[in-house]
Parts: sequence; C-alpha cells; structure tokens
Amino acid sequence: MTFIAGRTTPPDTSASPRWRGVHHLALVTTDMDATTRFWHGVLGARLVATIATDAFRHYFFEFAPGTAVAFFEYRNQPIESFAKPAGVPYPAAAQFDHLSLALADEEALEALRTRLTAHGCAVTEVVDHEIMRSIYFTDPNGIALEASWWNADATAREVDYTDRRFFSDPDPVPAVAELASTGALEWTPATALVDEATRDLYP
Repeated sequence: MTFIAGRTTPPDTSASPRWRGVHHLALVTTDMDATTRFWHGVLGARLVATIATDAFRHYFFEFAPGTAVAFFEYRNQPIESFAKPAGVPYPAAAQFDHLSLALADEEALEALRTRLTAHGCAVTEVVDHEIMRSIYFTDPNGIALEASWWNADATAREVDYTDRRFFSDPDPVPAVAELASTGALEWTPATALVDEATRDLYP
C-alpha cells in the first residue's frame, strides 16, 4: 500500500534544501528505563533531553552535534512489540527496517564491537558491504541496529550514476533511469495526510 495522492510536475527548485544531517529518528519503546540504560550506558549516546506529557515520554540520545535518536514511551497505551534482524522482511515492519549509526573508521567499528561484547550484547562479526563496513546488534526493544563506516563514501563525491560501485542495481526503478539520463525527475508524488485526525494535531 502506498499513500500517493497523484502526480505533479516538479517545480523549478534549483536550490536544494540546506540539509544539516538527520535531526532525530523517533522510535518507540515500552521500557524507557531499559532503553536509557542501553542507549546512554551501553552505546555511550548521551541522554540530552527529556520531554513528557500526559500521553507520553520522549527522550533524546545524542550521536553527533545536532543529531539524535529519540524514543517515545506511550502512557496507558498497549503496544505490541516485535524483534527482527536487519534486512529480513516482516509484515509488521512495513515502514522501518533498521537504524544504521555512523562511525569514523575501522578502529571505531572494532572498538564498538568490543564495547558491546563487554556489556554482554550479542553482535555480529564485521560485514564488508564493499562501500561500507558494518556490525549488527539489537537494542532492548528488539530494534535492529547497524553501525557502519564508509570505506568508499557515497556522500562525499559527485554523483555518477554509471559508477557501478555505488549504483549496482542492474534493473533500477524508472526514477534512477531518469536521473541518469537527464539529471531530473519527470514527476514527483503528491501525498495526503494518513488520517484526517492529524489535522487537529498538526494544523
């Protein structure tokens, strides 16, 4: 199921938004205490902010200046939890697969692996994905986590859609073919709010 409400001709937007990285990724926990102990204690991601309302707690863990992973813990709201490995399909996880956390280099990757092991957390061997190297582990909520570093940084170079190191899909979706051919997209999806009730929350 998709939530596309139609197609639009892309407007003339020659200036891209001035992104500064990911602000925060919001996840869900049923145990904020265990979550805090893992993300702050095991992963060493400083707890930098907590928000609370009658409906939820919302805690933020810092990964880099301006970048955080945040968790909601809903009050008096039963949540059905599940756990899944990264990259393995699961019907209940249609919009989220796993979170990859960035590290600087191989030494940092190995150090995190050692740290996880010292805390009694199961972790994979280093996996070589050719352009990045990663380890995989799981948080107390069953969230599949990856830690990676770019050994060929896809973000620090001019895009070349013919470079098979970075664009290796032999049968890419039409949007990729359009970008490779003309450098622009022929259409973009128009979307709608998922539920009319969100208009009360986000006017």
